[in-house]
Amino acid sequence: MESILAKLGLEASNKGATTGGSSGWLTTGGEMLSTVSPIDGELIARIQQATDDDYEAVVATAREAFEKWRCMPAPQRGEVVRQIGLRLREHKQALGALITLEAGKITAEGEGEVQEMIDIADFAVGLSRQLYGLTMHSERPQHRMYEQWHPLGAVGVITAFNFPAAVWSWNALIAAVCGDVVIWKPSSKTALTAIAIHNIIAPVLDQHGLRGVFNLVIGSGTQVGEAMINDPRLPLISATGSTRMGRHVGTTVAKRLGRSLLELGGNNAIIVCEDADLDLALRATVFGAVGTAGQRCTSTRRIIVHAAIRERFVQALTRAYAQVRVGDPRRNETLMGPLIDASAVDQMMTALDQARSQGAEVLFGGERMTPVPGGFYAAPTLVAAENHFPVVQTETFAPILYILEYENFEDALRMHNDVPQGLSSAIFTKSLPYSEAFLAATGSDCGIANVNIGTSGAEIGGAFGGEKETGGGRESGSDAWRAYMRRQTNTINWGASLPLAQGITFDL
Repeated sequence: MESILAKLGLEASNKGATTGGSSGWLTTGGEMLSTVSPIDGELIARIQQATDDDYEAVVATAREAFEKWRCMPAPQRGEVVRQIGLRLREHKQALGALITLEAGKITAEGEGEVQEMIDIADFAVGLSRQLYGLTMHSERPQHRMYEQWHPLGAVGVITAFNFPAAVWSWNALIAAVCGDVVIWKPSSKTALTAIAIHNIIAPVLDQHGLRGVFNLVIGSGTQVGEAMINDPRLPLISATGSTRMGRHVGTTVAKRLGRSLLELGGNNAIIVCEDADLDLALRATVFGAVGTAGQRCTSTRRIIVHAAIRERFVQALTRAYAQVRVGDPRRNETLMGPLIDASAVDQMMTALDQARSQGAEVLFGGERMTPVPGGFYAAPTLVAAENHFPVVQTETFAPILYILEYENFEDALRMHNDVPQGLSSAIFTKSLPYSEAFLAATGSDCGIANVNIGTSGAEIGGAFGGEKETGGGRESGSDAWRAYMRRQTNTINWGASLPLAQGITFDL
């Protein structure tokens, strides 16, 4: 552990606020935050959280930096992000190891998250030359119309524990090439990763003399989080977390007529049709439900399986679950590490108690585990249930998979959509009508819909996000960059007369 911290510039006690660069760390006087590893419950390091004065200093510096940053040509901003991507490449292994240590992800997933950051940096560099607006034909003679996109300002980014690095990059690196500056409030459960990222990118910011473009403020939601969402100086708040949190963020930001980009809960399902390739469906289901210990917003929560193959598929699932090795995520043989903390394990056990009381049956797992003393572990769990059970309608951030049965395809679609959330979805079938029906307007109501791949593991090239209680936000690829900019419609009259639109005459 000590070598990992040293490689990332982390110490036993760390400052919790910076305006970027090697000299941007603020002298904070806030309360100490202890970060423990979910692997064994041991202390990793401490962080001195930001005070109200620190927050004000960061916002003031960010707003001043925006005045210059927005005037830098976008390709030059892209060059800064390209160099950040190179720094991330150099520190991929160490940063991935810290994510494993702090979030409990297996090594492959920790390093995979850093690779996602690297990929986003590459995407953002290309985007810096593609911030396109449209040209429209004017109805008035000798007039030209077009639209252009301008930076918004200081963007607040609030991230969750389960992706302590990648979600920052989705927002910050794209916002940066758009000309915005970023103020990041990470989850207090994984705040060391945020400090490490700022240490990694500090030499790039020093080289370019940049202060206030990439900012960090670590503190509680009641202090730092509330300050951000109520701050009219932050025109956009991008927040990732629970639906409960999102409702509060969305309504608070809306009251001041700000913008919010919300990535919230998921209750993702896979429909397994009677003609499905069961081997493919099995592998996708196990990774989707067990990966990251079921703590992804895209984790598979429900399997909707045709009655004709249900018994065979559940038996195969049970055998596969029995082979999932739960334990220390730093070991190569481990497939599932710990949950984030003791509270997460308690919530999982409570959900299983509720499921039993509502008529569900635990088919496999369902118990606490202690493969590593002091850690926060639970067995991946299969539960036979019905879609209308209240516990099935609710997202439990844990490795619980509810098994549902259907007779006809219309029932499967109805069950699939009959939950409050709408993030990710999948169908396994060899039928063209089934797959096309699933992707049609009358099919999946989710922001992500897949055929013959699982619900988890979205690529950066497509816009990421969902509908209903998932919040409606979109991050990462496609045209998600527009969320970080303001649109302006321009009309130029290059003639000598002043005709009005809609044929209106107004003669003096």
